[in-house]
Amino acid sequence: MKCCLVAAALVIATAAHAGRSCEDKPLTVRQVVQGLNLAQATARQLDASGAQVVLLARAGQDLSKYGLQWSHLGFAYKDPQAGVWRVVHKLNQCGTDHAELFRQGLGEFFLDNPFRYAAAYVVLKPALQQALLPVLTDNARASRLHERRYSMVAYAFGTTYQQSNQWALETLAAAAAPGVVSRRAAQDWLKDRGYEPTDLHLSTLTRLGGRLTRANIAFDDHPSARRFSSHIDTVTVDSMFVWLPRAGLADTPQPVTPERALNTP
Repeated sequence: MKCCLVAAALVIATAAHAGRSCEDKPLTVRQVVQGLNLAQATARQLDASGAQVVLLARAGQDLSKYGLQWSHLGFAYKDPQAGVWRVVHKLNQCGTDHAELFRQGLGEFFLDNPFRYAAAYVVLKPALQQALLPVLTDNARASRLHERRYSMVAYAFGTTYQQSNQWALETLAAAAAPGVVSRRAAQDWLKDRGYEPTDLHLSTLTRLGGRLTRANIAFDDHPSARRFSSHIDTVTVDSMFVWLPRAGLADTPQPVTPERALNTP
């Protein structure tokens, strides 16, 4: 279980509850067991893939009403020195309007009380893996396109805010195209290669309620014509998993198959 239990140093921040609501409620024994079982199954499957870098998704929130299966992803990479899997990903801190980058072990990645104990990954093409590995192991390079201002529904082609999946997608673009050195350039590259964000249909009432009650939700970065007609274009795991194989940058997404059921009551 060494590969699953060790949490590496954080890339930037040290918030104890990053990505969570900051409720002082410890995980139950069952939740810990489920999370570590999923982490162990993930490590074994990633080892068997022969990959060095993958995009790893989890189902932290229930987004089924939007037709989405996965809520969050990060880069999982095989530490070239320790020989264990680490995850670099962006997390919103306690529902605030900002986020930071973190480096964790697989165990910690799944010990977040998710909606569903499930995971999936895409193996990136070898050349892209080789380009990403030195980025992910270097704090400065990993954070080059990071924007601290956070919105859960940040506009996919805007630079005012940046949500977690958006950071991963833009960082991937910069690794795939060495000439990309800014967020805007990364987004232009993604558009040129046919990336299409998810179109969330959110009513005016839903948008107003979210903006008034949640610090980590903002809509002012979206084009007015789209926003006022209830179209919110944002980066999702599902849209990335569709686009990556189509763009020739990754293999078909693979579900993690646990060795025993993890969703029993």
